[in-house]
Amino acid sequence: MPELSISELHNILNNLFPIVDQAAESILKIYNTPFNKEIKQDNSPVTKADQKSNKIIIEGLQLITPEFPIISEESKFESYDKRKAYKQCWIVDPLDGTKEFINHNGEFSINIALCADQEIILGIVMAPVSGEIAWAIKGEGAFLKEKDGRVVKLRCGDFCSEQEKLRVVTSRSHLSTKTKQLINELNNPILIKKGSSWKFILIASNQADYYPRPGTTMEWDTAAPQIIMEEAGGTVCSIKDNKRLVYNKENLKNPEFIAKGSSNEAD
Repeated sequence: MPELSISELHNILNNLFPIVDQAAESILKIYNTPFNKEIKQDNSPVTKADQKSNKIIIEGLQLITPEFPIISEESKFESYDKRKAYKQCWIVDPLDGTKEFINHNGEFSINIALCADQEIILGIVMAPVSGEIAWAIKGEGAFLKEKDGRVVKLRCGDFCSEQEKLRVVTSRSHLSTKTKQLINELNNPILIKKGSSWKFILIASNQADYYPRPGTTMEWDTAAPQIIMEEAGGTVCSIKDNKRLVYNKENLKNPEFIAKGSSNEAD
């Protein structure tokens, strides 16, 4: 399959917006009424909102790009023997931050990313409660539609690990001992607790500087926000070897990583 052109990617993105809007509407209908949760085999929670959003997104993606396979948290996907042949594929989290959804704090998102040869080339992240939506196409910049409908171009702030009062965003539900150790290495940091992939958007919009994430995350947690952060000038790299995160790997778990703003430091 030939490489997608910029105009084709923009056309795909434009077709994604109504799909995401529909998925968000379905999530909010359930969010605003009593709902039950279930526990999956990996001990993570799932609700009807995850499942309904997933159905809408999968059906929508199959309409606009029937030739692209889909890797979604809430759907069965192919083994690596088949996935390794994918030239392009979607990576989807239909409701990122299910714990925050269940706790009713509004801090959850929808993540949809398009992967080509293990690299994310398009990503969209929406916060259903606020209606904010961020997106990026590789080489085309990152953008945010704010609550009032205004569209702004995203740009990370400058990052230096030695500076005082770095704005460090942390998971509301996953603050591990190793995360605390990484934070303690910083110079009088300011902590910002936030659920879901919107942590990346805070960095991309220069509302935060640094997001250390030891522990387990999956590709669908980071694929869409990574391209948005990168197009805003930031990085998402493995703690172990400082390499960019790549996708559609044999093991869909991410390495432990650090996301940060535009760095002037040597690698």
